[in-house]
Amino acid sequence: MAAPVLHPAHRRGTPIRRRAIRLDEHLPVDHSLSRFYRVGAGLMGLLLLAFGILGLIDRIGFFDTGGDTVGGLNTNGALSILSICVGLLLFVGMVIGGNFASTLNMVLGIAFIISGFVNLALLDSSMNFLAFQMQNVLFSFIAGLLLMTFGMYGRVSGGLAHDNPYWRARHPEEVARQERRAPGPMPEVTRGKRL
Repeated sequence: MAAPVLHPAHRRGTPIRRRAIRLDEHLPVDHSLSRFYRVGAGLMGLLLLAFGILGLIDRIGFFDTGGDTVGGLNTNGALSILSICVGLLLFVGMVIGGNFASTLNMVLGIAFIISGFVNLALLDSSMNFLAFQMQNVLFSFIAGLLLMTFGMYGRVSGGLAHDNPYWRARHPEEVARQERRAPGPMPEVTRGKRL
Protein backbone atom coordinates (compact mmCIF):
# COMPACT_ATOMS: atom_id res chain seq x y z
CA MET A 1 0.00 0.00 0.00
CA ALA A 2 1.34 3.44 -0.94
CA ALA A 3 2.28 5.94 1.74
CA PRO A 4 0.09 9.05 1.98
CA VAL A 5 1.39 12.14 0.25
CA LEU A 6 1.23 15.57 1.87
CA HIS A 7 -0.54 18.13 -0.25
CA PRO A 8 1.01 21.61 0.06
CA ALA A 9 -2.41 23.29 0.15
CA HIS A 10 -3.29 21.49 3.40
CA ARG A 11 -1.89 22.07 6.86
CA ARG A 12 1.49 20.56 7.44
CA GLY A 13 1.34 17.23 9.20
CA THR A 14 -2.16 16.36 7.95
CA PRO A 15 -1.66 13.50 5.48
CA ILE A 16 -4.09 13.09 2.60
CA ARG A 17 -4.34 10.26 0.16
CA ARG A 18 -4.00 10.81 -3.55
CA ARG A 19 -6.92 9.61 -5.60
CA ALA A 20 -6.27 6.90 -8.12
CA ILE A 21 -6.15 8.39 -11.60
CA ARG A 22 -8.75 7.14 -14.01
CA LEU A 23 -8.00 7.73 -17.65
CA ASP A 24 -11.50 8.85 -18.51
CA GLU A 25 -12.23 11.67 -16.08
CA HIS A 26 -9.65 14.42 -16.53
CA LEU A 27 -10.18 15.71 -20.05
CA PRO A 28 -12.68 18.52 -20.56
CA VAL A 29 -15.30 17.79 -23.20
CA ASP A 30 -14.24 20.73 -25.35
CA HIS A 31 -10.49 20.09 -25.12
CA SER A 32 -8.63 20.29 -28.44
CA LEU A 33 -7.37 16.71 -28.12
CA SER A 34 -10.96 15.51 -28.57
CA ARG A 35 -10.69 16.42 -32.27
CA PHE A 36 -7.61 14.23 -32.62
CA TYR A 37 -9.39 11.26 -30.98
CA ARG A 38 -12.40 11.77 -33.25
CA VAL A 39 -10.30 11.93 -36.42
CA GLY A 40 -8.39 8.79 -35.46
CA ALA A 41 -11.54 6.83 -34.72
CA GLY A 42 -13.22 8.10 -37.90
CA LEU A 43 -10.33 7.25 -40.23
CA MET A 44 -9.87 3.75 -38.86
CA GLY A 45 -13.64 3.20 -38.81
CA LEU A 46 -13.92 4.27 -42.45
CA LEU A 47 -11.10 1.94 -43.47
CA LEU A 48 -12.65 -1.05 -41.68
CA LEU A 49 -16.13 -0.25 -42.95
CA ALA A 50 -14.91 -0.06 -46.56
CA PHE A 51 -13.03 -3.36 -46.17
CA GLY A 52 -16.08 -5.08 -44.70
CA ILE A 53 -18.53 -3.76 -47.28
CA LEU A 54 -16.24 -4.71 -50.19
CA GLY A 55 -15.93 -8.18 -48.69
CA LEU A 56 -19.71 -8.60 -48.49
CA ILE A 57 -20.22 -7.29 -52.04
CA ASP A 58 -18.01 -10.10 -53.36
CA ARG A 59 -20.47 -12.64 -51.83
CA ILE A 60 -17.75 -14.65 -50.17
CA GLY A 61 -18.88 -17.57 -48.01
CA PHE A 62 -19.30 -16.86 -44.30
CA PHE A 63 -16.49 -19.14 -43.10
CA ASP A 64 -14.87 -19.63 -46.50
CA THR A 65 -11.09 -20.03 -46.32
CA GLY A 66 -10.59 -20.14 -50.09
CA GLY A 67 -8.26 -17.18 -50.30
CA ASP A 68 -10.61 -14.44 -51.51
CA THR A 69 -8.97 -11.03 -51.19
CA VAL A 70 -10.14 -7.46 -50.81
CA GLY A 71 -7.55 -4.71 -50.99
CA GLY A 72 -4.73 -7.24 -50.70
CA LEU A 73 -6.12 -8.81 -47.51
CA ASN A 74 -7.75 -12.22 -47.27
CA THR A 75 -11.36 -12.14 -46.19
CA ASN A 76 -14.54 -14.11 -45.78
CA GLY A 77 -18.10 -13.27 -44.72
CA ALA A 78 -17.35 -13.50 -41.00
CA LEU A 79 -14.34 -11.19 -41.20
CA SER A 80 -16.32 -8.74 -43.36
CA ILE A 81 -19.18 -8.55 -40.85
CA LEU A 82 -16.73 -8.25 -37.95
CA SER A 83 -14.93 -5.41 -39.78
CA ILE A 84 -18.23 -3.60 -40.38
CA CYS A 85 -19.21 -3.93 -36.70
CA VAL A 86 -15.85 -2.61 -35.46
CA GLY A 87 -15.93 0.18 -38.06
CA LEU A 88 -19.41 1.23 -36.88
CA LEU A 89 -18.22 1.13 -33.27
CA LEU A 90 -15.36 3.45 -34.18
CA PHE A 91 -17.84 5.79 -35.89
CA VAL A 92 -19.84 5.87 -32.65
CA GLY A 93 -16.63 6.83 -30.87
CA MET A 94 -16.06 9.55 -33.45
CA VAL A 95 -19.56 10.98 -32.89
CA ILE A 96 -19.28 10.92 -29.08
CA GLY A 97 -15.65 12.09 -29.05
CA GLY A 98 -13.70 13.14 -25.96
CA ASN A 99 -12.56 10.59 -23.43
CA PHE A 100 -14.89 7.95 -24.83
CA ALA A 101 -13.22 8.08 -28.26
CA SER A 102 -9.77 8.02 -26.68
CA THR A 103 -10.53 5.05 -24.45
CA LEU A 104 -12.31 3.21 -27.28
CA ASN A 105 -9.29 3.73 -29.55
CA MET A 106 -6.97 2.32 -26.88
CA VAL A 107 -9.17 -0.69 -26.11
CA LEU A 108 -9.72 -1.57 -29.78
CA GLY A 109 -6.02 -1.04 -30.49
CA ILE A 110 -5.13 -3.59 -27.83
CA ALA A 111 -7.81 -5.93 -29.20
CA PHE A 112 -6.31 -5.67 -32.70
CA ILE A 113 -2.84 -6.51 -31.40
CA ILE A 114 -4.15 -9.49 -29.43
CA SER A 115 -6.09 -10.58 -32.52
CA GLY A 116 -2.89 -10.41 -34.54
CA PHE A 117 -1.08 -12.72 -32.12
CA VAL A 118 -4.00 -15.15 -31.84
CA ASN A 119 -4.50 -15.35 -35.60
CA LEU A 120 -0.75 -15.71 -36.12
CA ALA A 121 -0.91 -18.83 -33.98
CA LEU A 122 -3.92 -20.10 -35.97
CA LEU A 123 -2.59 -19.43 -39.49
CA ASP A 124 -2.09 -23.03 -40.62
CA SER A 125 -4.72 -24.67 -38.45
CA SER A 126 -8.31 -25.70 -39.01
CA MET A 127 -9.35 -23.07 -36.42
CA ASN A 128 -8.56 -20.20 -38.83
CA PHE A 129 -12.25 -19.26 -39.25
CA LEU A 130 -11.52 -15.67 -40.30
CA ALA A 131 -9.28 -16.75 -43.23
CA PHE A 132 -6.29 -14.79 -41.92
CA GLN A 133 -3.03 -14.87 -43.83
CA MET A 134 0.24 -13.18 -42.93
CA GLN A 135 -0.81 -9.87 -44.54
CA ASN A 136 -3.94 -9.85 -42.33
CA VAL A 137 -1.80 -10.40 -39.24
CA LEU A 138 0.48 -7.50 -40.21
CA PHE A 139 -2.55 -5.29 -40.87
CA SER A 140 -3.94 -6.23 -37.48
CA PHE A 141 -0.69 -5.20 -35.77
CA ILE A 142 -0.46 -1.92 -37.72
CA ALA A 143 -4.12 -1.04 -37.14
CA GLY A 144 -3.72 -1.84 -33.44
CA LEU A 145 -0.67 0.40 -33.10
CA LEU A 146 -2.39 3.23 -34.98
CA LEU A 147 -5.51 2.99 -32.82
CA MET A 148 -3.45 2.92 -29.64
CA THR A 149 -1.50 5.97 -30.84
CA PHE A 150 -4.74 7.81 -31.62
CA GLY A 151 -6.10 6.89 -28.20
CA MET A 152 -3.03 7.58 -26.08
CA TYR A 153 -1.96 10.82 -27.72
CA GLY A 154 -1.82 13.53 -25.09
CA ARG A 155 -2.78 11.13 -22.31
CA VAL A 156 0.25 8.92 -21.90
CA SER A 157 3.61 10.60 -22.21
CA GLY A 158 6.59 11.57 -20.15
CA GLY A 159 6.73 15.08 -21.58
CA LEU A 160 3.19 16.41 -21.37
CA ALA A 161 2.77 20.18 -21.40
CA HIS A 162 1.94 21.74 -18.04
CA ASP A 163 -1.43 22.97 -19.29
CA ASN A 164 -2.45 19.43 -20.32
CA PRO A 165 -5.35 18.28 -18.13
CA TYR A 166 -3.77 14.84 -17.67
CA TRP A 167 -0.50 16.36 -16.46
CA ARG A 168 -2.41 18.62 -14.08
CA ALA A 169 -4.32 15.63 -12.67
CA ARG A 170 -1.15 13.62 -12.14
CA HIS A 171 0.81 16.47 -10.52
CA PRO A 172 -1.54 18.35 -8.15
CA GLU A 173 1.35 19.50 -5.94
CA GLU A 174 3.14 21.12 -8.87
CA VAL A 175 -0.10 22.75 -10.08
CA ALA A 176 -0.71 24.23 -6.61
CA ARG A 177 2.88 25.51 -6.51
CA GLN A 178 2.51 27.13 -9.94
CA GLU A 179 -0.78 28.74 -8.96
CA ARG A 180 0.80 30.18 -5.80
CA ARG A 181 3.68 31.62 -7.84
CA ALA A 182 1.43 33.12 -10.51
CA PRO A 183 1.23 36.90 -10.19
CA GLY A 184 -2.08 38.32 -9.06
CA PRO A 185 -4.07 40.77 -11.14
CA MET A 186 -2.57 44.22 -11.51
CA PRO A 187 -4.35 46.96 -9.53
CA GLU A 188 -6.47 49.21 -11.66
CA VAL A 189 -5.23 52.79 -12.00
CA THR A 190 -7.84 55.51 -12.24
CA ARG A 191 -7.06 58.76 -13.97
CA GLY A 192 -7.81 62.18 -12.59
CA LYS A 193 -7.38 61.41 -8.89
CA ARG A 194 -4.42 62.86 -7.10
CA LEU A 195 -3.19 61.92 -3.70
